[in-house]
Amino acid sequence: MKKCVIISGGVYTPAPEIGPEDFVIACDKGCGYAKRDGIVPDLAVGDFDSYDGTVDPDIPIQRYRKEKDDTDTMIAVRYAVEHGFDEIEITSALGLRLDHTFANIQSACYAVERGLFVRMADENSDMLFMTDKEVVLPKRKGWSLSVFAMTDRCTGVNIGGAKYPLDDATVTNTWPVGVSNEWRDDEARISVGSGILMILMSNKSEE
Repeated sequence: MKKCVIISGGVYTPAPEIGPEDFVIACDKGCGYAKRDGIVPDLAVGDFDSYDGTVDPDIPIQRYRKEKDDTDTMIAVRYAVEHGFDEIEITSALGLRLDHTFANIQSACYAVERGLFVRMADENSDMLFMTDKEVVLPKRKGWSLSVFAMTDRCTGVNIGGAKYPLDDATVTNTWPVGVSNEWRDDEARISVGSGILMILMSNKSEE
């Protein structure tokens, strides 16, 4: 799997483990977060309205005007899509402003619509976005397990190994039937046939 790690500019979250083949994009304020984690990005993008620090001169920079249609994170997502990545992991993308959080979720859906698998996480939330795929999720003590349709409908939704199973179900984006499930077994299996499904694992100790 060809993976792109995107460091966004929401509430700081320690970056995930970076593999030797992973491509790292820092978005605006994310440049500061990358420096904090000792990560040298392969690319920096954005309008740089929220980061006034320096960027290593060896790091390529794509600068944009503030007046633009895409958020900085969306620019990075487009880059990953256009350069043939299979998977995107977005960090520091949640919190602060709800509008930007929602925009980052939409950006994730944009990538999934084009065949990529996307993960977006912070210390208390872990979100997976996928279509026509199955994932196996090890049990997390003290965490809930929810599924939401990001498109109008998701068909062929299956949940096994959870307290509330589903079998070839249809989930819509106007009824949160998939909220607040929990593990029954040591691992849960979740799959979707069509539509974009978001799996949201939440730390219940933060409620």
